[in-house]
Amino acid sequence: MKTAFVATRTGRSGGPRVAFLAEYDALPGLGHACGHNLIAASAIGAGLAMKAVLPELAGTIQVIGTPGEEGRAGKAIMARAGVFEGLDAAMMVHPSNRCMTRRRSLTSFKVNVEYLGKASHAGSAPDKGINALDAMIVMFGSIGVLRQQLRDDARVHGIIRHGGDASNIIPAYTSARLAVRAIDTAYTREVLEKVRACAEAGALASGARLEFKVQDVYYEGMMPNPRLADLFDANLETLGLTVNLPGPNERMGSTDMGNVSQVVPGLHPYIPIAPEGVAGHTAEFALAAMSPAGHEGLVQAAKAMAMTAVDLLAVPGNVEQVWKAFEEQKVDLAERD
Repeated sequence: MKTAFVATRTGRSGGPRVAFLAEYDALPGLGHACGHNLIAASAIGAGLAMKAVLPELAGTIQVIGTPGEEGRAGKAIMARAGVFEGLDAAMMVHPSNRCMTRRRSLTSFKVNVEYLGKASHAGSAPDKGINALDAMIVMFGSIGVLRQQLRDDARVHGIIRHGGDASNIIPAYTSARLAVRAIDTAYTREVLEKVRACAEAGALASGARLEFKVQDVYYEGMMPNPRLADLFDANLETLGLTVNLPGPNERMGSTDMGNVSQVVPGLHPYIPIAPEGVAGHTAEFALAAMSPAGHEGLVQAAKAMAMTAVDLLAVPGNVEQVWKAFEEQKVDLAERD
């Protein structure tokens, strides 16, 4: 990826390899309403802090720039390319309205839907056309009905990107973008096939031809490493933060950090920069991301990551415990799927 990078600094020979991941893409129309400016700065801050102490430690630190989290699943692309191979831990900190280290995320598939119909004059010859917008409306209506039969953790949402060209022309082409999500990959794939059936219903009802394309790379669910979380919790508490456990009905989104956590021990903690009522992907959160509270959060994040990296490089046995926890999680995941 053109704007990805890997910066490496090595201390004494041998030792673990630990990476801090930097996100930096923004949201169309909202700017840094997900706080990726703070994620990037905190990763670099942690890297600079470790640079100062690495001569005393055995191990390697990397700062890895991971573009395209918003929509492109950049880390999934990088994981497939082997960028994270050889790491013993990968960390990043996301700004939020609460402090958490063990929050999971939803598997997410992105889908492009297109209907190809036949244009005709909507007033004088509607019977000569094949209405691609009707097909799209049937699909969205069918998805609305489908939601009643889905698990509580499932999400299906989307937008119509093109709905026609003029009100007096039967639309010959429409397109939409959907996201299909759930807590585990196996069930997300089941929901994806149900959504495909809804799209096929639109084609059958209207006579339009369906193009249903699932994005090749997808967001895997986050697998927070419990031993890394223990270390990170202790460091957050040293910095004066109170760590919250996710609730039984914790709401969550998706992140390509999940893909990283499936191949190496990973952690995706959250540090508060805004009151609990302020949600991400809003104009209010974008303001928080450039506020004094946002700056304080990024410094806390940089310190906590650097402190946790020191725990891994300096304390014998921590890395082994992190890997043991990772392997146990992978076994549990395979049994669930």
